[in-house]
Amino acid sequence: MKKTFEKVYQLKLSIKGITPQIWRRIQVPENYTFLDLHKAIQAVMDWEDYHLHEFEMVNPKTGMLDKIGAEGDDFDAFGGPLVSEKKAKLSDYFTLENKEALYTYDFGDNWQVKVRLEKILPRKEGVEYPICTAGKRAAVPEDSGGVWGYEEMLEVLKDSEHEEYEDTVLWLGDDFDPEYFDPKDVSF
Repeated sequence: MKKTFEKVYQLKLSIKGITPQIWRRIQVPENYTFLDLHKAIQAVMDWEDYHLHEFEMVNPKTGMLDKIGAEGDDFDAFGGPLVSEKKAKLSDYFTLENKEALYTYDFGDNWQVKVRLEKILPRKEGVEYPICTAGKRAAVPEDSGGVWGYEEMLEVLKDSEHEEYEDTVLWLGDDFDPEYFDPKDVSF
């Protein structure tokens, strides 16, 4: 970790539009930037960071909605001012009164993850942060076609006679279980 920190932000990450819900609970250092948070979300959702992303969050100093993301030519096409995720710190945005952000990943599949501050906790000695403490269900696979494509994929997996079943299992792997998640499997 770059600097020392005393507090830890407990965040709940929930993928929007999917029922039953896919979610993770993570604890991250208070001095994290939004780039650090992006990397943590990629790790707990088992994504490969192939696509563009952005955060949207009310700036508590201005009361305006800020878009926070990676600076670069690819992002310029989406327009609007962008706050650099390398510079924006979670502690400048998240407060007990300003608890929610929206993380969008892969503007084609349009995965939207609600990021909610649950608690601000004291740092525990001997714990290596970030850490995933809980969650439910396997994350949606990268490039699965958004909520609609993911739901269709689950239907295919239920029917071994479906014409796309073998290709889907080959793509996901034999061991893919949409209900399985263990926080101990997360590696940051």
